[in-house]
Amino acid sequence: MHWSVSLVCPNDSRIIIGDALAQLQELPDDTFQTCVTSPPYWGLRDYGVKNQIGAEDNLSDYIAHLTNIFGEVRRVLRPDGTLWLNIGDAYTSGNRTWRGRDRRNAARAMSYRPPTPRGLKPKDLIGIPWRLAFALQEDGWYLRSDIIWYKPNAQPESVKDRPTQAHEYLFLLSKSEKYYYDYRAVKEPTEDLRSFRNCRSLWSIRTQPNGIPHFAVFPTDLVKRCLMAGSKPRDLVLDPFLGSGTVGVVCREMDRRFVGIELKREYAALAQGRMFPQLEIDGEIESRSPNLPNVKA
Repeated sequence: MHWSVSLVCPNDSRIIIGDALAQLQELPDDTFQTCVTSPPYWGLRDYGVKNQIGAEDNLSDYIAHLTNIFGEVRRVLRPDGTLWLNIGDAYTSGNRTWRGRDRRNAARAMSYRPPTPRGLKPKDLIGIPWRLAFALQEDGWYLRSDIIWYKPNAQPESVKDRPTQAHEYLFLLSKSEKYYYDYRAVKEPTEDLRSFRNCRSLWSIRTQPNGIPHFAVFPTDLVKRCLMAGSKPRDLVLDPFLGSGTVGVVCREMDRRFVGIELKREYAALAQGRMFPQLEIDGEIESRSPNLPNVKA
């Protein structure tokens, strides 16, 4: 059994500090109604943690690691559960082993870069989101929708030979053929604003630079749509790549119970502070088995 260190949170919620795969393997079957998450992107960020996802030399290893993790996510979801998976793309490095600092985005600086995947060329767009989506589909997931997250305020890029990247993918996957999806909760206004229509697959949502010391912060509006469609109040929500804790923050606002897993202790503490700012973090850490009987649905 992999014992974990957890940050204590009120309201039947918990943050687990540890490796996502190891901690998921200790959680009970058929527990969570939905999972909303964004794993580390491949070769784009260095979080300074040993064995971090996204730092693999080979793209195939990255896809395999995530497929194994999301296989455990599928196991712990309820039979009618869903996965909302945000994943970004990347370009090949041209076999450069580093990336310089960008004056517009200091986080782009990298001391390592993975080699160009076999079969691709320098400057190729890799197609990581669809490679992962097809791997998950082959592993047993139902691939139900590809949603384009359009960023009206996308980060500028100093490129002259292609358009600036202003979108990422959000995939809706389900554990079973039939699953919980509240289409009424996410209806959108028609163009003439006189009625409502079914939610479209293009979501225009601004990024939210907010001074949080984390490389990639989910917009709260993106998380809200996923939770509105995929869960009800008091349902149990999972994020195995918690980061700065935006999914947990939105769960608290929307009366969802929550379990997050985060490898980096500093980010877990940051997430706890955002979710429950009234708590004193010092002295609020305990060791326990992550079976979490107090939050099992």
